[in-house]
Amino acid sequence: MHKTKNLIKRLSSRDRASLEAVLADRNSPQKHVWRARIVLLTAAGHGTAEIMRRTGKSKGVIWRWQERFISAGSDALWREMTRPSRIPRLGPEVAKRVIALTLAGPSGAATHWTGAAMAEAAGISVSSVQRIWRTHGLQPHRVRQFKLSNDPEFAAKLHDIVGLYVNPPDQAIVLSVDEKSQIQALDRTQPGLPMKKGRAGTMTHDYKRHGTTTLFAALDVLAGKVIGQCMKRHRHQEFIRFLNVIDANVPKKKAIHVIVDNYATHKHPKVLEWLALHPRVVFHFTPTSASWLNAVEGLFAILAKRSLKRGVFRSIGELKAAIHHFLTEINAKPKPFTWTKDPNKIIAAVKRGHQVLDSIH
Repeated sequence: MHKTKNLIKRLSSRDRASLEAVLADRNSPQKHVWRARIVLLTAAGHGTAEIMRRTGKSKGVIWRWQERFISAGSDALWREMTRPSRIPRLGPEVAKRVIALTLAGPSGAATHWTGAAMAEAAGISVSSVQRIWRTHGLQPHRVRQFKLSNDPEFAAKLHDIVGLYVNPPDQAIVLSVDEKSQIQALDRTQPGLPMKKGRAGTMTHDYKRHGTTTLFAALDVLAGKVIGQCMKRHRHQEFIRFLNVIDANVPKKKAIHVIVDNYATHKHPKVLEWLALHPRVVFHFTPTSASWLNAVEGLFAILAKRSLKRGVFRSIGELKAAIHHFLTEINAKPKPFTWTKDPNKIIAAVKRGHQVLDSIH
């Protein structure tokens, strides 16, 4: 070690400047700082005990970085010298076997592979299974839900609705209309605890039911404002009452284009009679199994996330008040709905989905 210290004492001006620059830079990683300090203290003639006291490092660490500097210079202080693993690397055939087993699915009663089950089947560790899955983009614990429309007029209806979104008619208002039914007034059995540093807010998993309500909503696609009303049920009678509300709130000189899904209430004979008596109101039906085309569905998702999911309601009145407060906030800062997807790409994706299903089944 005396030879090493003597060599470090003959520190070049270039190396000294490099090491001192690391110490002066407040953004330098701490591991680089103490490595540079070891070399500089050694060059200043300090013994191992003094360097240990000043850096808080052990003898072995100090000697290792002194030797590293002697053998490869200051640049070696910033590189990590990793040791080869004592565990042999898994061969490519192991990854192929894991992938094949994953894609084939598990045998027996299990519906999907878990890391532990695959590790046992493949004879490797759970971490190795997870690394292989991650590398090849496999997530057997996840599943995405879908529903392909079988509507023979899917393309025509899609173009019709997208046309209303991107190029609404003159002297007309486009409304996306639907109802969010069976909204429950849920009261927790015990009060929750507020969030604080280091702990999330809490709420009990069980609850008391205080009844339900249905929100009828009409989103003005161009203006972003919402006409909303809570009703006890969602039959055709309530729907007609809501249509009357829409008719009363829209200036008489404007035509009303209403986008609705294929719920039976929307096609009830009484509703059709109402439409015949109000010729300025025109219904545009989404394709079957494609209610996601209706813009108001996004509004319902925001309502559930912001106001309903964690809400505590001791009565239907409190629930309705929360819903109306949410609608008031939306109307105070309305945001027009913007359609961004190419309808031709949607149609092509649906066709590909049907082709894949047909080839599998």
